[in-house]
Amino acid sequence: MREKYVSNTYRIRRTSFLRNVNSLCVSFVEYKGVFYRLLHPRPTVLVITLCPGNRANIMPASWNLPISEEPPTIGVAVYRETFTYQCLNHHPEATINVPSIDHVDLIYQLGSVSGKEVDKIKEFNIQLIPSDVVKVPTWRDAIAVYETKVMNRLDVGESTLFVFDVLKVKVKPGIADEWSIDFSKTNIPLHGAGRVFHRVDPRKIFARKSLK
Repeated sequence: MREKYVSNTYRIRRTSFLRNVNSLCVSFVEYKGVFYRLLHPRPTVLVITLCPGNRANIMPASWNLPISEEPPTIGVAVYRETFTYQCLNHHPEATINVPSIDHVDLIYQLGSVSGKEVDKIKEFNIQLIPSDVVKVPTWRDAIAVYETKVMNRLDVGESTLFVFDVLKVKVKPGIADEWSIDFSKTNIPLHGAGRVFHRVDPRKIFARKSLK
């Protein structure tokens, strides 16, 4: 009798547990858009390289990410048909320039033409200044810049993930602290799709220290 009571109690509790779990389940539908759109918007940087003929090129890149702290590295995915890919093979250094939200029109235009056909530095009047530790110049109007050299690369599909060793980091005075850019003073472009860009909400949301 005792065993039957325990068995029935277990069955009731298990049924109740499963009912609660099922009530928490959420239905999903298959996403029919381009798979990476759900990972956007993404911060967009301007990658400057040195190319054959000793001219510079500039390319927007939203597929970028920090990889490690020691050594400090940044990864940028580059389509192998781009002029930037050719330039990085020619000279394995780059400056990774952080633009402000005010430059979304320029960013879009820079991504709409190829450096193979157009000298984008001249066409868009990009003002360059010397960098401190790499031969590749810096964009004067950036709000921050990473001077880098290629450390490694990984071919994946049609793209190459370049791993850049960060040699020096610089920022315009008064717009950042040790934690981040101060988004009450400036903002950065987050690329959504096509001509659509987003900005960072300057309001901060502090997570609770504990869920209890």
